[in-house]
Amino acid sequence: MDTAQLPLAQAMAQSWWVLLLRGLFAIIFGLCAWFLPGVSLAVLVIMFGAFSLADGVLGIWMAISGRQQNNHWWMLFLWAVSSLVVGLCALFAPGVTAVVLLLLIAGWSIIVGALQIAAAMRLRQELQGEWRLVLSGALGVLFGIALFAWPAAGILTLLWLIGAFAILIGVLLIVLALKVRSFKFLQ
Repeated sequence: MDTAQLPLAQAMAQSWWVLLLRGLFAIIFGLCAWFLPGVSLAVLVIMFGAFSLADGVLGIWMAISGRQQNNHWWMLFLWAVSSLVVGLCALFAPGVTAVVLLLLIAGWSIIVGALQIAAAMRLRQELQGEWRLVLSGALGVLFGIALFAWPAAGILTLLWLIGAFAILIGVLLIVLALKVRSFKFLQ
């Protein structure tokens, strides 16, 4: 396989550790959501905002650092910017009601999931195993749709769903990071 024809995979391989950090942040956030259920909604908003902000900043760095080798860097950039914007909204408006937070998270989940699926479709042309990113994106879209469909399910249920979602996405991102880390590219 000609590695010159794999710009998105090469960009991800060069920044594999950023995917790993994003996965670790997601798992830490998910565990906090599970094991601290008595935390107030304001703290949940701040935790989610910090998670989203960290994910966005690291994602923007990954996208920008790979833009020279990759014409499709903008997909990674949009994915990260959506996380950054949602994180900033959550941090600067911590008094957001549970329903608005629910809708904010649902919209973010659908946007990020759709962009992950789009990136995976592009990645499909470059390597096998893109199903991990498709699965991650599909779970995000389904999670967002479920939150829109049942907004009155309760904040504790939302907290557990967010925790499970974050842990699963974190594991998938770590697996993807370890996969792309193994790629060897000719310089």
